[in-house]
Amino acid sequence: MIDALDGQIIHALQLSPRASFRLVSDTVDAPEQTVARRYHRLRRDGALRVVGLLNPRVHGDAQWVVRVHAKPDDIPRLAEALVRRPEVTHANILSGWTELVFVVRAPLTEGPDGLLGRLPRTTSVIDLDVDLILHTFGEAGTEPWTAYGHTLDADQVHHILQRSTPPSPTGRPAAPTTEDQPLFDALAADGRAPHSRLAQETGWSTPRVARRLAALEAAGTLTYDLDVLPQRLGFEVNAMIWLTTTPQHLDSVGQQIAAHAEIASVAATSGRNNLMAIAICRDVRHLYDYLSGEFAAVEHVGGYDVSIRAQRLKQTASLISRGRLLNAYA
Repeated sequence: MIDALDGQIIHALQLSPRASFRLVSDTVDAPEQTVARRYHRLRRDGALRVVGLLNPRVHGDAQWVVRVHAKPDDIPRLAEALVRRPEVTHANILSGWTELVFVVRAPLTEGPDGLLGRLPRTTSVIDLDVDLILHTFGEAGTEPWTAYGHTLDADQVHHILQRSTPPSPTGRPAAPTTEDQPLFDALAADGRAPHSRLAQETGWSTPRVARRLAALEAAGTLTYDLDVLPQRLGFEVNAMIWLTTTPQHLDSVGQQIAAHAEIASVAATSGRNNLMAIAICRDVRHLYDYLSGEFAAVEHVGGYDVSIRAQRLKQTASLISRGRLLNAYA
């Protein structure tokens, strides 16, 4: 189990992945050197990675939840082929080893030659469900948070967001240039890399790096995320909860569940289940207590199924290998 300071540092970085160590230290009221040392230890241990990413809205991509059913012998080979693809994120094998679940970023009008079109023709696939993510619940900047024991209070959240969050762009983000690719590659490896290191990786001057980063961030072209591996933090049980509710209660049920400490994310989806939630718990008892307690108190849930994630394969831009987060595109 992580301690209070580690938990607050993680929360601060989920709110603002590139926040300076000084800003994080001011937020959590700890020495800057201590914050930096704690972060580097967590990153070195493979528990977390900050990644810089091309905003999928640049190309108008939607997010699709894909559930692939296959024979247990085929799952590892299929998973290996899929997780290396840049449009595939958040890939997991569910208990029973006959189902692979992942998110695909693809246009609404993707043709048969795209990944979603080719999957049904793959011989190892027995069946699959593809549902569109319609909406993600939670306050801006806090959706990915799962309380690993300790969170920032409201004043601390306001402090770090006020000093580090750029205004949201109003239109579709502009596409990057071909010259930007080395910069994106460097940020995929380390989203917190300082300007001096990014200059070395790109061959640019440090002022040019600073100017281009500011322009890409302001345009919404470049986004950041914090990949976290809960097992490294003492949270061994990860579950996907598939829910149904009536359309009139969809928003209120989603908002209520998103506020629970055990919930990493909640999304409204198309398909048989109109809500999908990710629960992260310390152990089986913790999951049971959550389902029979706070989750059970939510009204207007018509039904639900729980799937246990037996093996996590990929986060946003990090592969998971031997219990560590690694750069997916190294």
